[in-house]
Amino acid sequence: MNRSLPDRALLSYVMDGQRDRLCLQSLWDFVTAKEPLIKSPFFPVLFSFSAYMAFCLPYIALDFLSTRLPNLRKYKIQPQNYPTLGMMVPCIIQSAYHHVVLIFPVTFLHWYWRPMNLPVIAPELSDVLLEVGVCLLLFDFEYFLWHLLHHKVPWLYKTFHKVHHKHVSTFALTTQYSSVWELLSLGFFAAINPLLLECHPLTEMIFFLVNIWLSVEDHSGYDLPWSTHRLVPFGLYGGAPHHDLHHLKFKSNYAPYFTHWDKLFGTFTESHSN
Repeated sequence: MNRSLPDRALLSYVMDGQRDRLCLQSLWDFVTAKEPLIKSPFFPVLFSFSAYMAFCLPYIALDFLSTRLPNLRKYKIQPQNYPTLGMMVPCIIQSAYHHVVLIFPVTFLHWYWRPMNLPVIAPELSDVLLEVGVCLLLFDFEYFLWHLLHHKVPWLYKTFHKVHHKHVSTFALTTQYSSVWELLSLGFFAAINPLLLECHPLTEMIFFLVNIWLSVEDHSGYDLPWSTHRLVPFGLYGGAPHHDLHHLKFKSNYAPYFTHWDKLFGTFTESHSN
């Protein structure tokens, strides 16, 4: 018996959704196979610190190599400034200390009060892309307001945000070189958005990874041919040059990723490549 047009359309929609979900099901099955680790109170802090250091490592290597290879030096936004080992080590120590002493107790309490539930079915790819995008936009807006406020109010800047501006020329490991208040504030923004959107745990993990990567790239000090701001059209995304200029000038480019809030508030300054 021939199906009616609405029935065929519905069947096609369901099959498309199944194919969409199957794209991530194998990945989710791999993750849930490690369920004891995922549900451990130690997982969030290990996941966060490991991802952060893994994303920093390529730029650390680039910092050492580009001082010796002129072909790499042209991608450095401030080629006259290179981080030394003596500048990098305190950043690593502070980040490790913060993860153990601050982040772990917070994530432990979250683990105790709200145990993680791991559903059997993976999310659809389209849902993941949409929700990660929305989480990034929300985080960008929240941090823009926080950042603007902590620059406009002198007491807030001196007390909480000044430590992050110790380095005028940023490098990857300065991403998390910040005060306790700033670290907890940004961690709260990153954690609350997937919760409000009721994201799938896999979507939440992907958002955390993307957010950490973009933050590290912002502070990397390099304008590479494949950098995110070169992939997003119409100047909608600022990237490393945008944020590097903020650390250099202090009074513009407060949004971490996108440019629309700075343009709307009149705090946008155009960055120029070398």
